[in-house]
Amino acid sequence: MRIIGIDPGLATTGIGLVEHDEHGEIRCLDWCTVTTPAGQATSDRLRELSQDLRGILEEWKPSLAVVERIFFSVNERTAIDVAQARGVILMTLAQQAIPLLEPTPPQLKSCITGDGSADKRQIQDMLLRMFKLPSVPTPDDAADALALAVFGALHKKGVRVSTG
Repeated sequence: MRIIGIDPGLATTGIGLVEHDEHGEIRCLDWCTVTTPAGQATSDRLRELSQDLRGILEEWKPSLAVVERIFFSVNERTAIDVAQARGVILMTLAQQAIPLLEPTPPQLKSCITGDGSADKRQIQDMLLRMFKLPSVPTPDDAADALALAVFGALHKKGVRVSTG
């Protein structure tokens, strides 16, 4: 089963892909970001995000998508941009008939690290150990998306990650 994790953003959307095989192994396939230029109209940026995501979905053919629920924050403008990007992402996934999980940030943190209040570095350390990566996926949006994909695999598997 291929699982895509998506960390929504208008400027930068993180994408993480894992494969969960019949033996219960979770393998990192890839990570990347979709970026849109700040100078473009919001509608053009959202269209570009949808088109780029559709291309990724057609290439990788995931069986499940995981998109974090929005937990915001101080900056109202950023919250609106992320909400708009998230809406386009959810619509694009629905058009492709890809099932969706929507964990909250504490659910994601708890699943990956065992601690619902873990920080970004703890999640990244777990990804490094789990996949034996030489370095943390960059930018942070890609690492967050990879963690979301792992959440999907572990959610399906019904267990938490163990590194040893």
